Amino acid sequence: MLSVRGLSKSYEGPSKRAVLSGVNLELAAGEYVAVTGESGVGKSTLLNLIAGLERPDAGCVEIDGVELTLLDDDALTRLRGERMGFVFQAFHILPYLSVSQNVALPMRLQHAPEADARVLRMLEAVNLQDRASSMPRELSGGELQRVAIARALAHRPKLVLADEPTGNLDPDSAREVLDLLRDQIKQNNAMGILVTHSQQAAHTTDRVLRLSSGGLWEAQARSQDRLK
Repeated sequence: MLSVRGLSKSYEGPSKRAVLSGVNLELAAGEYVAVTGESGVGKSTLLNLIAGLERPDAGCVEIDGVELTLLDDDALTRLRGERMGFVFQAFHILPYLSVSQNVALPMRLQHAPEADARVLRMLEAVNLQDRASSMPRELSGGELQRVAIARALAHRPKLVLADEPTGNLDPDSAREVLDLLRDQIKQNNAMGILVTHSQQAAHTTDRVLRLSSGGLWEAQARSQDRLK
């Protein structure tokens, strides 16, 4: 389970700006949610805090009972490598590694057993098994994002964090990637958070949340209740 309680974050500048104020969120295994909101409201900041890439001013983040805010940087790095998978708008595929080498890289860094077999299974899942030896320059944008999804999920993470993963894709590729991301999160019984400005993308998830005025709200037609 992911538990986010009372998460707050401000940034210093000409005047102190509060981005998040007392954000709460709970996810169970197999649950996939979207976080929407206007540009600049703090959606990416929320993901960074959940991932332990930034430290909150107040509040805590727990994954399966482990409180991230109490861990040092080395422990956070290990936890991210073992329990989290990341998919971004920029594909972050290494151009000098083949498709299979890119997918395998996080597992190699963690010395995960059976890495080769898991890479093959993930490439089959994203329908890229015939491109295993291809170099990134030979792939389309949609294919590169499918490689990124395979890489994010090959080590069976507990939590998948996706930040605008279809922002650089054409509509057909975007739809394919969104369906694939949802299917893989569900099949792996992972928890997933999709940050997006697209309502079409948001509605591929189980529920839609809206970040505004520093808080996280249920985005339903008849309900705008702040999460408690």
